[in-house]
Amino acid sequence: MSISITRAGSSRLHDTDLSDPGFGLIFSDHMMQAVYEDGAWSELEIIPYAPLSMDPGSCMLHYGQGVFEGLKAFASDQGHVNIFRPEMHFARFNRSCKRLCIPEVPDHFFGEPLRELLRLERDWIPRQDGQAMYIRPFAFGDESFLGVKPASRYRFLTILSPVGAYYAEGIKPVKLWASSDYVRAAVGGVGEAKTPANYAASLYPARQATEKGFTQVLWLDALEHKYIEEVGTMNIFFYIGDRLITSPLEGTILGGVTRMSVLALAREWGLEVEERKLTIDEVFQASREGKLKEVFGTGTAAVISPVGMIHYAGEEISITDEIGPLASRFYKYITDVQYGRSEDDHNWLTNVD
Repeated sequence: MSISITRAGSSRLHDTDLSDPGFGLIFSDHMMQAVYEDGAWSELEIIPYAPLSMDPGSCMLHYGQGVFEGLKAFASDQGHVNIFRPEMHFARFNRSCKRLCIPEVPDHFFGEPLRELLRLERDWIPRQDGQAMYIRPFAFGDESFLGVKPASRYRFLTILSPVGAYYAEGIKPVKLWASSDYVRAAVGGVGEAKTPANYAASLYPARQATEKGFTQVLWLDALEHKYIEEVGTMNIFFYIGDRLITSPLEGTILGGVTRMSVLALAREWGLEVEERKLTIDEVFQASREGKLKEVFGTGTAAVISPVGMIHYAGEEISITDEIGPLASRFYKYITDVQYGRSEDDHNWLTNVD
C-alpha cells in the first residue's frame, strides 16, 4: 500500500545524544496520523513531529476518551530492525478502543505504515544493549462539545521515542508498597484497557509510595483488598515452591504482552504455572515458611523487574538483593530474541526491513 510522507525540513538528530536517551524524553522527527470522521478512518500519513492543535472544548480534555499502546523495535546485532510481537499489541489496542467506544483501527495501521515510519526514522534507533525504539500509538476523541457521550471524530497517531533502560540504575530489585487504602480498578471498570484514566488515578498512591521509599505500588483487589492484582507499570509473578503464580485476567488488570511471553516460556520449560487469585497473606506466609523463591514484574518498558521487598500493613518481607535465577532466565531469553542474539523460534519478531 502507498502512504503519504511529508518529510521534516531538517532533522533534530544531530542535536540529540542517543548514548543516554533516558526513557520517553526524546522524540524522533516524524509521526504517523489518521482521522476518523463520517464513519470511516482516513488513510494514514507520515508527517513531521509537531505540537497538535486542539479545540479547548475537545472531549478528550474533559472526559478522557482515549487509549494508547506501548511496544518496542530493536536494532539487532546483525543490523536488522525488529518489532517485538506487534500483532499482540494491535489486538490489545483495539480491545481498549472497544471498551472506550473508539472506532477500532484497521489491521494495516500496525503493518506496513508502521514499518515505513521506522524505516524513515532508522537512524534514531539507539544501538546499545538495553536500548530500543519505543513505539507509542494512541487514539482519542477529537470532537468539541461538553457532554458525556462518545465523540464522532477521532484522531490516531503514532510517535517514536528512542529509549534506554526503564530503570536508570539497571536491573536491581524494586521495593513495593501494597496499599489497602487505594485501588487501581474494579470489576466492570476499565482496568483491562490501556487508557489514561487508569494511570492518572494511580499517581497519588504512587507518590505516597515514593515518599515512603518504595519504587511502586502493589495493587490489591477493589472488593476485599486482599488479592494481588498488578504493579503500577507491570504484571507481577510469584515463584512459590515449584509453582509460578500470577493473577488471572478477569477484567481488572492489563493483559501484558511480556506476561503472555513469560507464561508461554514457563510452560515450555516444564514449570508448574497457575493463573489464579493469590492473597497478600499467602505471599507473606510463603515467605515466613521459606517457600517464596522469587518475585518479579513483567512489562514492555523494563521486560523483567525483580522485586526485592514488599511492605504491607506495617510488615515487610525481604526477597532478594539481586535478580533471581528464574527471572534472569526469562530476561535473557526474551532480550536475546529481541536483539537477534538467539533464534526467534516463536515468531515473535516482525522485521522492519
